[in-house]
Amino acid sequence: MTRRVKNILFIMCDQLRADHLSCFGHPRLQTPNLDALAARGVIFDRAYVQSPVCGPSRMSYYTGRYVHSHGASWNFVPLKAGEMTIGDHLRPLGVRSVLVGKTHMRADLAGMSRLGIDPASTIGVRIAECGFDPYERDDGIHPYSGHDPDPSYNEYLRSHGFGGDNPWESWANSTVDDSGQIRSGWFLKYSNRAARVPDEHSETPYITRRAMDFIAEAGDQPWCLHLSYIKPHWPYVVPEPYASMYTPDDALPVVRSEAERQDPHPVYGAMMKHRVSETFSRDGVREAVMPGYMGLIKQIDDQLGKLFGFLEERGLMETTMIVFTSDHGDYLGDHWMGEKDLFHEPIIRAPLIVYDPDPRADTTRGTRCDALVEAIDLAPTFLDACGGVPVPHIMDGRSLRPLLFGRRPPDWREHVVCEYDYAFQDSRIALGTPSRSAWLRMISDGRWKYVLAEGYRPMLFDLASDPNEFIDLGAAPEHEAVRQRLHEALFRWARQPRQRVTIPDGAIETMEIQPRISEGGILIGYWDEEDLAEARKRFKPRFASTNPLVKPTLDRLTRHEGVPHDH
Repeated sequence: MTRRVKNILFIMCDQLRADHLSCFGHPRLQTPNLDALAARGVIFDRAYVQSPVCGPSRMSYYTGRYVHSHGASWNFVPLKAGEMTIGDHLRPLGVRSVLVGKTHMRADLAGMSRLGIDPASTIGVRIAECGFDPYERDDGIHPYSGHDPDPSYNEYLRSHGFGGDNPWESWANSTVDDSGQIRSGWFLKYSNRAARVPDEHSETPYITRRAMDFIAEAGDQPWCLHLSYIKPHWPYVVPEPYASMYTPDDALPVVRSEAERQDPHPVYGAMMKHRVSETFSRDGVREAVMPGYMGLIKQIDDQLGKLFGFLEERGLMETTMIVFTSDHGDYLGDHWMGEKDLFHEPIIRAPLIVYDPDPRADTTRGTRCDALVEAIDLAPTFLDACGGVPVPHIMDGRSLRPLLFGRRPPDWREHVVCEYDYAFQDSRIALGTPSRSAWLRMISDGRWKYVLAEGYRPMLFDLASDPNEFIDLGAAPEHEAVRQRLHEALFRWARQPRQRVTIPDGAIETMEIQPRISEGGILIGYWDEEDLAEARKRFKPRFASTNPLVKPTLDRLTRHEGVPHDH
C-alpha cells in the first residue's frame, strides 16, 4: 500500500492535564476542535510521560528513550551531544524536522566543544535544538528561560505598539488591578484577571500563526513540525474574552485529603512544603488560578481550530499525521501540591490524541484505546509513519501504528515507567539526601502504582480501590507481595541494555559472530589445520573467507604450510 503519511504535525502543550479536555471528560471546559480531532483519530486513555518535569519528559518524547537512557534528568541538565532525536531519525528519510515553540532543551555546549563542533553550525544548532531546525524557538518565561533573553515575540509585540524592555512580561503576562495598577502575572493572586495584551497578539495565537507560516512556506518536501505551546503553563493569565469565560465553579473539585498530611512518605511530605505547594494549599488560591488555567486551554483549542481549518484548505489533512499531547500535568492544589513533582495521575497521565490519515486506521477512528502507552512511543511511531526501519536498539518505545490499525500486539507492554531526579529541589536539601540518591522511579501495571524512593521506604497505590491515590500502602504488610512483584518488574526494566546503540539487535541476531571472526583470519581455538579446513566448509562464502586479503592466508593454513620465516 502506498504510504499515506507525508507530514507530521506534533503538537504539545506545557503543563496540560488530561482531565481538562472535554473529550477526556471535563464537564464544563469544552474543547470542540480537539474533540473533532479525536473523532478522526484515537484517544489513548492510558498514556504516560517518562518524567513529571518539562525537560526530562520532553527529552524522552524527542529521543524515544527513557530518562534512564538519555540522562537529561532535570530542566537544566543538557541532553548530551550524540543522543539521536526525531530529526536525526527522519532527516535521512527526506523529512524536514522543524520546531515552532518550546523544547526546554539545554544545549550540551561542553560536549560540542570537546568534539570540535561549532554551536553556530548547522549540526551545532541541531544538537542544541533537540535535532530540530528552529523555525522559531520560544520557551517563554523571558528573559529567564536561559535560551533567548529577547526573542522574536518581544520584537513582534514592540512592532504592534506594546513596548518596553520585556513586553512578554509587561503585556502578555501582566494584568491591571481595580486601581489601575499593572500587576505581574507571576503572582497567583492576579491569575483571574485579563492579560493586558489583546487576544490576537498573545502567545498562543502568535505561535499558531508562526506554525502556519512555516507550513505555507514548506513546499512539497515532507515535514515534521513540532508545534509546542508554552501554555497553559504559568503565568496563568489569559486575555479577554477567555479571562471571563470561567469561574471557580466551573473547575473540577480539588482532590486532596487531610489524611495525606498525616505521617506522609518523607519525600512526599518534604514536597508538600515547597513554596508552590504551600501556596496552592491556601484557601482561595486555586479559585484564583483555575479561571485563567481553563481560559488558556480554551484559547489553545480555538487556535487549533484555525490551524486545522488552514490544513483543510490546503488539502493537507489527508496526508498529515496529527498528534496532540502534553509534557505533563499540573497539581493545581490537588494532593496539597503545586507544580509537578510526583507521580499522581493528574501529573503523569498525558492527554494523547493521534490522527493517522492512513486508510488502515479507518477501523479505529473515533475510538478509545486502553493500552498502556508511553511518551517514548511517539518517536518510533513517527519513524514508522515515514517509512523508516525500526531501531529498537536506540529507541525504548514502540510504534503505536498497530494500535491505530486495530491490532494490539500480543506482547504489548504490561507496565509504564516514570522517573524523577529531585536533586535540584528544596525537598532534597530539607531531607539531607545526597544528590546522587535523590531519585524516584515509578512503575505501574495500570492498577497498582509502585514508587521506589532511594534511601526510603517505597510508596504503593491501588488505583482500583483508591483512584484518587489518597492511601499510601507502601508500608502495609498485607501488600508485600504486590510490592515485591512490582519491585522485581522495575529491576527487570532497569537491567535492560540501553546503551548499545551503535549496532542493531538484528545485525547481532542474524550474524554468526564467531565464524565471522575466523573468516577474518583471527583463528581462536582451532587444534590444527584439519580443524580449520573442516570449519571452512561451513563458512558463508559471501563473508570474509572470499576476501582477497584473507582468503590466501586461510588457503595456505589449511594446506599444512607453515608460517613463513622472516629472512
